[in-house]
Amino acid sequence: MIVEMRTYTLHPGKVGQYLALYEAEGLATQTRILGKLVGYYSTEIGDVNQVVHLWAYDSFEERMKRRGALFADPTWLAYIPKIAPMLITQESKILNPAKFSPLP
Repeated sequence: MIVEMRTYTLHPGKVGQYLALYEAEGLATQTRILGKLVGYYSTEIGDVNQVVHLWAYDSFEERMKRRGALFADPTWLAYIPKIAPMLITQESKILNPAKFSPLP
């Protein structure tokens, strides 16, 4: 199992708007296609104006297949232009759990 951690840095004051739009238009599509949402968070201290979300996959190959399906989905493709103006940067990390780590 792997976990992908995606961090979006948003323009100041846009976190609430982003989360509301994601909940209304993006969450159902991503959950249906990507599957295992581990958590979705916004930052309060440190690097603020960030949203961090974690998705679990059985393998990197499964992740690639599911992300390919996401970017072939017309609902997702219609959603992207709505959030793009709110984003400054995007970072993605693949996390490999230690053998003693509880799995999602």
